[in-house]
Amino acid sequence: MIVVAEVKLPATLGHLREFIEVAASGATSQGFSADRVGEIELAMEEVFVNIARYAYEGQPGTVEMVIKADEAGNLHIELIDEGVPFDSTTVPEPDLEASIDDRDVGGLGIFFIKQLMDEINYSRQDGKNILKFTALKNRPE
Repeated sequence: MIVVAEVKLPATLGHLREFIEVAASGATSQGFSADRVGEIELAMEEVFVNIARYAYEGQPGTVEMVIKADEAGNLHIELIDEGVPFDSTTVPEPDLEASIDDRDVGGLGIFFIKQLMDEINYSRQDGKNILKFTALKNRPE
């Protein structure tokens, strides 16, 4: 695998646009369609916002993104932060059939990320959250 993009930024909403631009650039460099780039941007936006809002509990912190491409041009994206431990892969899916009044607040962002990315894995190593995503270049319909 080769590294196609990487960035480490303060985990503040003021850096959201820059973060998304790096993700889009990495996907574009591998020939992803505009629709697929948009899906990757949306997923990375949701993750970045969650880290900025919750990971550091109001304290300063950073988020690092490393984007690698395999031989087929698929993207393998790692997001690393040193915030509180949080495994988003274990969040239960929301009940989309329930009425709005009966639904829990939140949880839809993580649901959307799981729909947009082809694989998601979480680990906690050396005090860091490591969230890994795979985005297939040619996603099966």
